[in-house]
Amino acid sequence: MEIDKKRIANVVKAYIRFLKLERNYTTNTIEAYRHDLESLISYCRSNEIDPLDVKLDDLQHFSATLHDLGIGPKSQARVLSGVRAFYRYLLLDGYIEADPSELLESPQLGLHLPEVLSTAEVDLLESSIDLSKPEGQRNKAIIEVLFSCGLRVSELTHLKISNLYLDEKFLRVEGKGNKERLVPISSKAIKEIKLWFSDRVHLNIKPGESDYVFLNRRGHHLTRTMILIMIKRQAVEAGITKTISPHTLRHSFATALLQGGADLRAIQAMLGHEDIATTEIYTHVDTTTLREEILNHHPRNMKS
Repeated sequence: MEIDKKRIANVVKAYIRFLKLERNYTTNTIEAYRHDLESLISYCRSNEIDPLDVKLDDLQHFSATLHDLGIGPKSQARVLSGVRAFYRYLLLDGYIEADPSELLESPQLGLHLPEVLSTAEVDLLESSIDLSKPEGQRNKAIIEVLFSCGLRVSELTHLKISNLYLDEKFLRVEGKGNKERLVPISSKAIKEIKLWFSDRVHLNIKPGESDYVFLNRRGHHLTRTMILIMIKRQAVEAGITKTISPHTLRHSFATALLQGGADLRAIQAMLGHEDIATTEIYTHVDTTTLREEILNHHPRNMKS
């Protein structure tokens, strides 16, 4: 079959332009889509198939070749997601009359349940902090805000004093895609922040850094890596053997809310998840915990 390479190249250019102008995707996201599409086009070229004429069987065989190349299930799923997006665009813009990827299945990834800490373990983490050190109260406030508000670590590093409304007990957070949301803040977190502010006034704050809530000793706002290192070190000090990170405290926040009876939609809003399917992972965590409680405490499972 003679494939019109120039035509395919023009279609791809139009698709990339669509992602940039219509979808407003970032440069990195667009490059990822381009890379996945190149994998498909290379496959089509090797098998003398016009990408605009592929059938479901062709795409299923393409999917199988990804596996044969040693590409893991997660990466396979990402590539196939990019392929589906391409064919949805082709259908939308009238290049094709039917979407061949509509019934294309992704590999089973398996459910990965995030590690979580109980409230008691968070208390243990905080109580292990040496408050006599200059950064002690700051670190305690960081851990409490992550756990009480469920922030992403990037949201915490960019948290501004001008976005704190402590009297009203909420803060304004700038999340992914520059989307803002309001998050309630607990009385305990407010207390720890105010105690940190008592220490913070003694810092030599650098120009342009004065509105950041959390600063290092040199008066600069903290980085994600600094917070990751701090929390991992503190877990060792507290004797917590779980592998944790700042994101663990976000998972713990969501799980605690669900166990306390919070509505899944409310948790979605507080976490800033665009898709509720992302939030639903916590229902699996809660179900796992419930199962363990039943197995451990139900009278039919107790050893005589």
